[in-house]
Amino acid sequence: MAVFTPVTLEEITPRIATNFVIGDAILLKGIHGGIENSNFFLNCQDNGQVKEYVLTIFERLSFTQLPYYLELMLHLANQGIPVPKPIANRQGALVIEIKGKPASIVTKLPGQSELAPQPEHCAEVGAMLAKMHLAGQSFSLSQPNLRSLSWWQETVPLILPHLTESQKELLLSEMQYQEQFFKSSAYHSLPAGPCHCDLFRDNVLFECKDYGTNLGGFFDFYFAGNDKWLFDLAVTANDWCLEQPIESGPGDLNRDRLHALLSAYIQVRPLSDAEEEAWPTMLRAAALRFWISRLWDFYLPRNAQMLTPHDPSHFARILRSRRHAT
Repeated sequence: MAVFTPVTLEEITPRIATNFVIGDAILLKGIHGGIENSNFFLNCQDNGQVKEYVLTIFERLSFTQLPYYLELMLHLANQGIPVPKPIANRQGALVIEIKGKPASIVTKLPGQSELAPQPEHCAEVGAMLAKMHLAGQSFSLSQPNLRSLSWWQETVPLILPHLTESQKELLLSEMQYQEQFFKSSAYHSLPAGPCHCDLFRDNVLFECKDYGTNLGGFFDFYFAGNDKWLFDLAVTANDWCLEQPIESGPGDLNRDRLHALLSAYIQVRPLSDAEEEAWPTMLRAAALRFWISRLWDFYLPRNAQMLTPHDPSHFARILRSRRHAT
């Protein structure tokens, strides 16, 4: 999350009062971190009670694309999956306009991100991810993952001039490998449906309880799309199950946390034989996707307040590790 489009409390207060039934806006605070949209904590007071929301102004998604993400979150929330619930305005619309850009208000989930996860955290994430996949089967809208192969093919030529020869060799070699995989009958046979596609540690919250922690929920669904469920699981594993140190290590997978994640997922939704066979290749695809996007954000950045770009080398190391394992 970041702030590309500044908005003040004074600007937003009349919009909230006129268009929503959530009380009076009393606090608006920009959220640090991330690289896609402008995000703010929004507190409203209603009948003496303060309720917390998140206001997002979308910098790349269009008015026509946004309903998929918001309707998916609403569907999942109504199915009992702990995700932010979009708030409709007085006319029933989930998408609003702020400074000429699409925007939304969603409920704020409880808890904190767990950036040093243990196997028990991975197990909770794996089980809920499987439940989310199954709950998404009844979702009526469909939109492809906009950061899948076609986006890789469009983006790689833009970033190649900035890379070293060894980086170019790795990137082009893996692209060729994945293009063949995506064409295969094995790939097309994999089960698919709505996916989060970005379920990193900082997009999951946990609540501290007397006897441990409970999953607070998944958020930031704005990379979501219809994709292979195995890809969603691989994206998750590549972030949650890394050996320490997570951010600067070699990118290898930790056996205990990976076992916890996969075992919990499989108890809810067993993997097919084709999925088990494709798992190593899908781990590589998930690593490639985020290496490309981080290279793009690093070398072709946008101006933003509070923007913190991610280190692309992190996913280069993960990709090399996954290639070595296959």
